Amino acid sequence: MTEHIIAPAEILLPGEHIDMKKWPALACDQFTSQPEYWQAAERFVGSEPSALRLVLPEVYLEEPGVEKRIETIHAEMNQALGSVLSRAVHGFVYTERCTESGVRPGLVCALDLEAYSYESGAEPLIRPTEGTVTSRIPPRLAVRRGAALELPHILMLLDDPTDTVLGPIVAAKEHLPKLYDTELMLGGGNVAGWAVEDRTLVDGVIAAIDRFAATPGPGGRAPIAIAAGDGNHSLATAKAYWEELKATLSPEEAANHPARYALAELENIHSPAILIEPIHRVVFGIEKAAFTAALKEYFGETLGSEGEQHFTIIGRGPAEDEQFTLREPKEPLCAGSIEAFLGAFLPSHPECRVDYIHGEEAVRALCAEGAAGILLPPFEKDDLFKGVYLGGVLPRKTFSMGHAEEKRYYLECRRIQK
Repeated sequence: MTEHIIAPAEILLPGEHIDMKKWPALACDQFTSQPEYWQAAERFVGSEPSALRLVLPEVYLEEPGVEKRIETIHAEMNQALGSVLSRAVHGFVYTERCTESGVRPGLVCALDLEAYSYESGAEPLIRPTEGTVTSRIPPRLAVRRGAALELPHILMLLDDPTDTVLGPIVAAKEHLPKLYDTELMLGGGNVAGWAVEDRTLVDGVIAAIDRFAATPGPGGRAPIAIAAGDGNHSLATAKAYWEELKATLSPEEAANHPARYALAELENIHSPAILIEPIHRVVFGIEKAAFTAALKEYFGETLGSEGEQHFTIIGRGPAEDEQFTLREPKEPLCAGSIEAFLGAFLPSHPECRVDYIHGEEAVRALCAEGAAGILLPPFEKDDLFKGVYLGGVLPRKTFSMGHAEEKRYYLECRRIQK
């Protein structure tokens, strides 16, 4: 069994004959209350090969016919292996994503799922940043079971202030083979990628991450080498699938099985182009006035004009905005306080449901139709690793790495079946 927590991989890419403007597709967990985005994506792709056909947007997870969709996805994967994915990189892929906030460097590599756990109280080297809702795993697991391929939208974070992982690759970029350089559909910006197959560069990345794995956290706490940025539940699904499969394998088979690894992109949280933003809440099935009354009843005397946790409740228009502050809250982060309230509110209001939305503009658009929104305050970068070290995980859906269109697009593929 390897001692390293990341590994080079055989990373598959579309052949030169494929229209790369239509191949990449946005992370499936975006626009979960806005099916019109996914309909527009389907129109844009048309009949051309696209990663859109190899994933299941979560907006469709609870729709009738989802089992048939999954069967079709698996068939499309097999077809892509035969006619589309004709290029392979043996190592890593270095990426540069152009967004409104700047150019965001990243490295696509394989994470060893033996070094990761989503179990409560666990302290693995590859650490989740939010509590895993295990009920969210089974429908995602249904997609991964029987899938020939995985496509990553998982973004993992490094706490690397001196840029020891990506820095040497950036310095060598002009000598690396360029793999793709394409616009991303529906306002996603641009992404370019280069093959990292040079053994010196590959070994340098692995050695740098090994050093993180050997460095204790504050107060001698167990080290965090890599932390999940986006895609916590996708990574948890890969782990659940691996544990399920591993139980059927001999130790020798398990040691090098491709499903032991999950493809993901590593990014340095100290990159100026990475914006860590709060994830807001929209509660459907209730008007703002009734929702606010329930919130005031729940928080009671802890609501005041002074305190460290601030949030805004919004309704059909800006005139309805109400600012709230919590005094001496029980939870260390505002997102945790709001989650505690929703955890008490939703079971007694079955007519309501909550969705987690990126960007104030999207929240206001949904609330204009009659929902109640909760705008959370800014989330500081320094709070991320500190919060995971001190609290184990952050409250559910605390932060987002940019707006919805700035999420990772599915592009690279890897086999997960032998």
